[in-house]
Amino acid sequence: MPEAMLPEAMLPEAMLPEGLAAFLARGGPAMWAIAALSVLTLALILWKLAGFLAAGVWRRAAAEAAVALWAAGRGAEARAAAAAAGGVRARLAAAAMAARAALPEATAREEVARQARALLAEARAGLRALDLIATLAPLLGLLGTVLGMIAAFRALQAAGARPDPAVLAGGIWEALLTTAAGMAVAIPAAAALSWAEGVAERLRLDLEDLATRIFVAPLPGGLR
Repeated sequence: MPEAMLPEAMLPEAMLPEGLAAFLARGGPAMWAIAALSVLTLALILWKLAGFLAAGVWRRAAAEAAVALWAAGRGAEARAAAAAAGGVRARLAAAAMAARAALPEATAREEVARQARALLAEARAGLRALDLIATLAPLLGLLGTVLGMIAAFRALQAAGARPDPAVLAGGIWEALLTTAAGMAVAIPAAAALSWAEGVAERLRLDLEDLATRIFVAPLPGGLR
């Protein structure tokens, strides 16, 4: 049946000619909290995407080329290429080459591990907040539903011996709005969290591989 032929009561609430504030008010305080979480989720996702792009987490070629130069014994060229490349992988490669050339091997390894942890911490920033939202949003939705159901049954009790079933049904579906809203926020938050964790894990493996190759390769002659 076309939407134009549906009775107004059958249309989704978001499609009715009401303001957003009126729609949120139907879900009670929990709906307002979920709406705030939805805005925060979108902001976090955009912030993480912008941070990943700025850090160059998907740029591998320049760091790989610099490490290949290092392995070939061309240390000065390798360090210059890593310093000029940009991107988080090239930053670690440049730091590893500098530490390898200037420090004893054990000390250099510790220094490179420290810098790798700092770079990974930058990549994982904000993931705890997404995890919290993915957990909290459906719980807030459930809380709103429970509170709405309590209110609906109190209204039913107050109606006395002849309650109106429409009042109860209307109260129930309004209460269920918060559950749907909580899930609508939690699902993209969980998906974004899984994606960002995958990016960070791939970055960790790449940093470990680059650092290992730099330390395994013989120290270029001009840097001894």
